[in-house]
Amino acid sequence: MYFTDRGIEELEARRGEEEVTLAWLADQLRTFVDEHPEFEVPVERLAAWLARLDDPFDDE
Repeated sequence: MYFTDRGIEELEARRGEEEVTLAWLADQLRTFVDEHPEFEVPVERLAAWLARLDDPFDDE
């Protein structure tokens, strides 16, 4: 188990039954980066990865 898995497990346990939109998630990510600018690059990479999950031409 990676250290980050604990946070993911907490998210699932606390909010796993909720339904959210991707617009809501994007807003939360922006708020997080505003409060924690040192995480701008990892959040941007996560957002880009999520956005491209079904892109068969994106091998990066």
